[in-house]
Amino acid sequence: MKMADDNFPGWHGTTILAVRRGGEVVVAGDGQVSLGQTVIKGTARKVRRIGPPGREVVVGFAGSTADAFTLLERLEKKLEATPGQLARACVDLAKDWRTDKYLQKLEAMLIVTDGQDLLVVTGAGDVLEPEYDVAAIGSGGNFAAAAARGLMETDLPAEDIARKAMAIAASICVYTNGNLTVERIAG
Repeated sequence: MKMADDNFPGWHGTTILAVRRGGEVVVAGDGQVSLGQTVIKGTARKVRRIGPPGREVVVGFAGSTADAFTLLERLEKKLEATPGQLARACVDLAKDWRTDKYLQKLEAMLIVTDGQDLLVVTGAGDVLEPEYDVAAIGSGGNFAAAAARGLMETDLPAEDIARKAMAIAASICVYTNGNLTVERIAG
């Protein structure tokens, strides 16, 4: 028996972008949440800091908000168990996400950074370190990533690249707005 309504338009509307440059990583996320063709909220905060002071991690998420918060809680526990080992915590989370029957149903993606490592974590069991010091997820992710990669050829700092790339994505993707949350973390 299928629980989901095939006619439900689905939630859309996230673009998360991370740019690493000059000893820091900047993660930017737009604020739009859409249901079908309707904007439900324009000020959602999809980029957050987790972990204790001194070992903070910046996380941006795309997908179902409740699912993402479940994953953030799990990631925090993994980070507590393996302090200072972001890659290991992410691999452990991805392994659980792929094998646990409850977690397998979660629909979200994460960009995670401690300022040194920059990782994309998916429910397919992937923990990917992106090339070119740019990572993006969500409905406008490809637009933001393309813009950021082009801007990496300039001398702009990471935050300026992220903001300009997100503005370009917002001008193209109807599920992305210009209301940004931006977090910086030093490497």
